[in-house]
Amino acid sequence: MAKIKMKKKSTSTDMTAMCDVAFLLLTFFILTATAKTPEVLPVDTPQSTVQTKLPATDLSTLTIGNANGKSVVFFDLKGKEIRQRTLELMAQKYNVTFTPKESEEFGLMESFGVPIQSLSQILAMKSADRSKAGQPGIPKDSLDNQLKEWIYNARIANIEVNDKELQFAIKGDAKEQYPAIKQVMDILQDQKINSFNLVTGLRGKNF
Repeated sequence: MAKIKMKKKSTSTDMTAMCDVAFLLLTFFILTATAKTPEVLPVDTPQSTVQTKLPATDLSTLTIGNANGKSVVFFDLKGKEIRQRTLELMAQKYNVTFTPKESEEFGLMESFGVPIQSLSQILAMKSADRSKAGQPGIPKDSLDNQLKEWIYNARIANIEVNDKELQFAIKGDAKEQYPAIKQVMDILQDQKINSFNLVTGLRGKNF
């Protein structure tokens, strides 16, 4: 008995719906993405195979790098309310006045590295211009150790606002000399802060 041959029909898939979904997802990601703000003090962190996530709150980061051939330290603090309260305490300490607008801007600002007397000039700049301002770093000498005061008052502010102890992370450039790192560690340890994080870049393990 002869076999009946079925005619082969060409198949086609309408991809219109798939393209619509793809473009909707692409539009969503573009609209919700935020541009990465340039680091005010770029540093090349040392590499490590250990990956430890830093806390999202109750954290202050001390960035140690090099600017104009000089070791400098920048200060950063998580939380708008904590930042504003810290600024208020520092203003009282150094008899400096900040306007409500400057306080609002400071609450949203990233890390900075200027003496408190020059902070208003940085706050008046656009965020994109601060990385080009050539900030000289926070004074940390024995005669004018403003870094110590920032750390001390940030701890007070964090306890007042969140009722928690502030944690610290040191983010140092891989090429930075050890004495510069040790000076910051000594400032922390003088305030009985013996536990802190060291920020490193992730390096793949060699097998």
